[in-house]
Amino acid sequence: MLGAVLNAEAYFDRVCREIKRLDLSQIERLSELIESAYHSNRFVFICGNGGSGANASHLCEDLAKCTLRDFERQKRLKVLSLTDNTAGIMAWANDEGYDRIFIEQLKNLASPGDLLLAISGSGNSPNILKAVDWANQSGLETVGITGFAGGKLKTLARYNVHVPIDDMGIVESLHQVVFHWIIDDIFRRISGPIAAKV
Repeated sequence: MLGAVLNAEAYFDRVCREIKRLDLSQIERLSELIESAYHSNRFVFICGNGGSGANASHLCEDLAKCTLRDFERQKRLKVLSLTDNTAGIMAWANDEGYDRIFIEQLKNLASPGDLLLAISGSGNSPNILKAVDWANQSGLETVGITGFAGGKLKTLARYNVHVPIDDMGIVESLHQVVFHWIIDDIFRRISGPIAAKV
């Protein structure tokens, strides 16, 4: 919790420094994977816990709507946040354990060639790791979106977007910054360029 020890100026200076440390090739690769899923009619699944779960929901909504120019005729990206099936999550968590809430949904819905975006600040959430391991074995493409040292997810997922700072608030915030650029980039890729003021 760097904001508890840094004043506003120092905190936001640190956020800016962390943005500059991001590996842009990882971010661009994620955008390419989403575009590939779109053109191949594959599903994009997203999962996360807590703030990462909220980011998963937000990213899902933006990918579904904000990448489109023509709401009536344009082909849609197939995207689903596994964090939003409340009844299913509670049933699996209550009856079989919280570590099964994502993998069991994937077993119902996923097919080889689909894409799983797994968001975990620590990279060590058991339900995320279980889902990614199953997805790898089942022919899905997997992306771990992590912070801190990356945890087990950083090596388990086939691709990564990593924010290397030991502060969950900044990790989650920078994930969201990355996601907002990706939304714009996917719009460009599938809906065409727009005239924008920079």
